[in-house]
Amino acid sequence: MYIDLVFSGGGVKGFAFAGALRVLENAGYQFKRTAGTSAGSIVAALVAAGYTAEELKQIMANMDTDKLIEPTAHIRFPIVKWMRIYFKMGLFPGNHLEKWMNTLLREKGIETFADLPKDRLKIIVSDVTKGRLLVIPDDLKDYGLDSLHFSVARAVRMSCTLPFFFEPVPLYDADGVKSLIVDGGILSNFPLWIFNRGEALPVRPFVGLQIVDNESQNLEKKKIRNAVELFRGLFNAMREAHDERAIDKFKESNIIGLPVDKVTTKNFQISEKERERLFQIGADSAEQFLKKWSY
Repeated sequence: MYIDLVFSGGGVKGFAFAGALRVLENAGYQFKRTAGTSAGSIVAALVAAGYTAEELKQIMANMDTDKLIEPTAHIRFPIVKWMRIYFKMGLFPGNHLEKWMNTLLREKGIETFADLPKDRLKIIVSDVTKGRLLVIPDDLKDYGLDSLHFSVARAVRMSCTLPFFFEPVPLYDADGVKSLIVDGGILSNFPLWIFNRGEALPVRPFVGLQIVDNESQNLEKKKIRNAVELFRGLFNAMREAHDERAIDKFKESNIIGLPVDKVTTKNFQISEKERERLFQIGADSAEQFLKKWSY
């Protein structure tokens, strides 16, 4: 049976997605369309390209996360780091992430969206210049760009561009006007709405896979006592406002919550044991979901 999938953001916590996917595959489900934001866009793109859950597990087990971080991330002098963040708007470029994705996608014969079936993949990014959420490839036409021949690896890199950690990715429209693109999770960290047709029935059943950080949820309930906490509260409110209605509507029926704790989003030095733990969290959560899911 075919279903559609939506993946949330969550950084390296996204290792849990592979575990959930293996359970869904073993239950006989096949994946027609995928969508994702931030780290979820990586998995969405690889699944759309034809990677199986077992292949994803192997990729994640063998991934040298240090290679995704350019040498600039290892600068020791704080003043140099701050100057780079100020002028470049990010600690390091993110080129290695794009190259890594490009290599994986090419192994399945995928380079641009033209290599995928129509509507197979949707990737969420944030245009901070124009102050809008952008769905790639659909919304590229608003920029006068050829959506079909846009690089899938570049779209994934854009969606994973965590502000101040990675440099924003420039996107030039047909007139040469530049927009700065950052992490899709800034405006929509769980784009469950993308396959929601309002009151109409969905084209096919869909499942959302959402990283749930219980520790962050508890922090959000604390009182705001200073400017830093105020900024974090504003950031979280902005990120979640776009998704809240769809999540509330489907949280009891279409969402597999993956409860991940003790792992930070930017913890790239994640051990093999921890990767296996995250994989098992995803598998256990999916098994519990399927016991009660009726579509």
